[in-house]
Amino acid sequence: MKKPRISWLPHCVAAMFSLAVCFILISQSVVAQDAKPAPAKKKRQAEVGPAIGGNTATPIDRIKAADGFQVELLYSVPGTEQGSWVNLCTDDKGRLLVSDQFGGLYRITPPPVGTPVDETMIEEVPAKIRAVNGMVWAFGALYVGVNDYEQKIDSGLYRITDSDGDDQLDKVELLHAIKSRSDHGVHALMPTPDGKALYLVTGNNATAPELADSSPVRQVWGEDHLLPSMPDGRGHNRGVLAPGGIIYRVSPDGEKFEAFASGFRNVFDAAVNHDGELFTYDADMEYDFNTPWYRPTRICHVTSGAEFGWRNGAGKRMPFYEDNMPGILDIGPGSPTGVTFGYGAKFPAKYQNALYALDWSWGKLYAVHLEPSGSSYTATKEEFVTGAPLPITDAIIRPQDGAMYFTIGGRRVQSGLYRVTYVGDQSTDPAPPVPNNNPAVEMRRMLEAFHGKQDPAAIAAAWPHLADEDRFIRFAARTAIEHQPAETWTEKALSESDPAKQAEALLALARVTGVCPQHRTDSTPPVDTAMRDKLLSAIAAIDASKLDLSAQLTLVRTAQVILNRFGMPDEAMVQKLIASLDPLFPAKTAEMNWLLCETLAYLQSPTVAAKAIALIQSAPTQEEQMQYARSIRMLTAGWTPELHQAYFEWFLKAANYKGGASFDKFIEFIRNDAVASLTDSQKNDMAELLARKPEKKSALENLGEIFAGRSSTEWQLDELSAAAKVGLKHRDYENGRKMFAATGCYACHRFGDQGGMTGPDLTSAGRRYSPHDLLDQVVNPSKVINDQFSSVQVLTDDGKVYTGVVVNLNGDSMTINTDLTDPNERVNIDRKQIEELAVSKTSAMPTGLLNRMTKDEILDLVAYLISGGDEKHEFFQN
Repeated sequence: MKKPRISWLPHCVAAMFSLAVCFILISQSVVAQDAKPAPAKKKRQAEVGPAIGGNTATPIDRIKAADGFQVELLYSVPGTEQGSWVNLCTDDKGRLLVSDQFGGLYRITPPPVGTPVDETMIEEVPAKIRAVNGMVWAFGALYVGVNDYEQKIDSGLYRITDSDGDDQLDKVELLHAIKSRSDHGVHALMPTPDGKALYLVTGNNATAPELADSSPVRQVWGEDHLLPSMPDGRGHNRGVLAPGGIIYRVSPDGEKFEAFASGFRNVFDAAVNHDGELFTYDADMEYDFNTPWYRPTRICHVTSGAEFGWRNGAGKRMPFYEDNMPGILDIGPGSPTGVTFGYGAKFPAKYQNALYALDWSWGKLYAVHLEPSGSSYTATKEEFVTGAPLPITDAIIRPQDGAMYFTIGGRRVQSGLYRVTYVGDQSTDPAPPVPNNNPAVEMRRMLEAFHGKQDPAAIAAAWPHLADEDRFIRFAARTAIEHQPAETWTEKALSESDPAKQAEALLALARVTGVCPQHRTDSTPPVDTAMRDKLLSAIAAIDASKLDLSAQLTLVRTAQVILNRFGMPDEAMVQKLIASLDPLFPAKTAEMNWLLCETLAYLQSPTVAAKAIALIQSAPTQEEQMQYARSIRMLTAGWTPELHQAYFEWFLKAANYKGGASFDKFIEFIRNDAVASLTDSQKNDMAELLARKPEKKSALENLGEIFAGRSSTEWQLDELSAAAKVGLKHRDYENGRKMFAATGCYACHRFGDQGGMTGPDLTSAGRRYSPHDLLDQVVNPSKVINDQFSSVQVLTDDGKVYTGVVVNLNGDSMTINTDLTDPNERVNIDRKQIEELAVSKTSAMPTGLLNRMTKDEILDLVAYLISGGDEKHEFFQN
């Protein structure tokens, strides 16, 4: 075997200053130096099925399943003949149907467990169809969603049937064409809960067809950016506006399209549970890593009329925006593909009731366990099947044998068909459903019955629920009201005495009577300035200090929507709004500060510059700092030379921050707008500062001086664990938050709505770990490695070694992120040139991370993590 010649990032930096945390991690370069030996070359397992270009489907020794489950590789797809498979379903006889992303369909009768598929079991379906990205057997036919971005046939909804009774699908009908481009187009299909229609899933590059008036989504969507939004720095989807991806309810003949929910980025699949509720797994935008508007991939409970807030570039709506629904579970970075429930599987009960969500780029098949909560659900995830690489595309349960079948493939990468069965000792008897019997569910459904239609009873039924604590009920109530003629409830909204209800009602009124500037046409009526002034007068009259945080967020977001859709009011009204909102800023939460800073900057409040700069200087994360910097980039009021100097010095600091592929461009966009907002005199006075080039600093230098000059203490687990047993009372919340930021944890770990995504999300650490277990994870990071974030080590034929996490595949190319603190630090490897691939047994997180902290600082940090960042937790009470 050839000796690798590699150079490892020197971990002596971590030894000198162990609190560099995730900044040091696992970055490697491949200069010609002798270094650590490569993993020993193992004898390759015999592969199942034929190979293509030197590749075969990922062997099962690289795949890990949950305890008690086994995975079989049934078939390694010959790509030159059968392409790359992306979809699965069963027909009316229980046979598997699979689709090639750029080709046709195949039919397979699965063999018994332990037996692979041979070529004689695979039939080519004669139907002249290609590029199927979703399919379901329903209403006695095969319905398919075609997304042909090679444009050889129309994308859209098709029906395929057997024309002559010979058990061969040969008749193809285009029911409805849908304009689509790229792989963010037409995707999955599944029956609606009532069995009368189909759900059709589409991404944000599918153009909405003509929609029925009965759509649960009221078509008053808009961009609703108070400040000009910044498009993606690399040009992705520039010009694509709301509503983003849509899930439709479609009649079996394809004639009637209703928008059921909107605002997705690129949902590929969805599934309905026993309660008749719809769930999907929406994509993130990896270019946005470590920006304030980055949103992880997430499980969404898709309710009637829901809006999930995708917008281009920096314009994505955050979970705390009232005109947007949150996900119920953040998964992390990835590329969502298939979704299915485990119903009918011969698995233990909890896996029968699980929702399975597939991540193509990171090679994960998650079991998502749902728990009823109010009118919706909470969820936890479990890694059910993982592999490196495992570009998993679709999964189904085949009731005939109770097994799960899944495919890998897509984008012309090597494809394969796999089967998962349970071989453990737990019962696999059919599990009873776990219904959500909370009365809140019936309340939400009562309100949803008013969606898409005008009903004289709707206002009286929905109005009492506009301030409901259950966000899903609140959203359903507002949506019901928005579907009623505005003239029947305008005065009720303007005169409502309950300020929380009024804020929600004014949001509805602004949405149905105002038009987003980006959606105005020559036929759009002029702005109704009288309505604008009525809306803003009502907003200014509400005493926000008497509202809880949720209602305050609604109030300020409503003000933003009004200002965006109706434009700047006269000076007197501007001053009223400033007088109403300025005392609230700064607030105690980053979410409230986000909205207040934007709104006051738009209104040119004379106090916002000083307050925003103070927040930039004190904010613990680059995301918070970046958001405040973005909010004041067009501010011209309230500046002093000192404030301007602090602002533009921040850009020199931010040049060392790391993020996704568009991160640097977004920083550039913010600075360009800030410079353009200066007067000629201000530019002249700051000429030297504006011309200064940023000084690139090491990760160590970027951590600041908080630990400078300290000696190192080699803390032992037993000592810290004993201290935590008695010392987690009367802790210092602000110091715990400060320690989390000072140690660089945000670089890799998500906490709340901030932080990186290349390490485990620590928001719910308190639910997963005791203080002892949490300390054990930090003191002994390689003791138990989270499979999702384990690294692979790749030896290539020319002797080079790369270590990192597989984040993408395309054809024969495999992309590895080699520095988890820098999501844009990637290398592409030709899979045909891989000599050996092994999973690393060493954690990417170095040891000694606590050694320069005092015991009190460690306990404050532990309290902060275990509490989930809750300042009101008992740990922080005196």
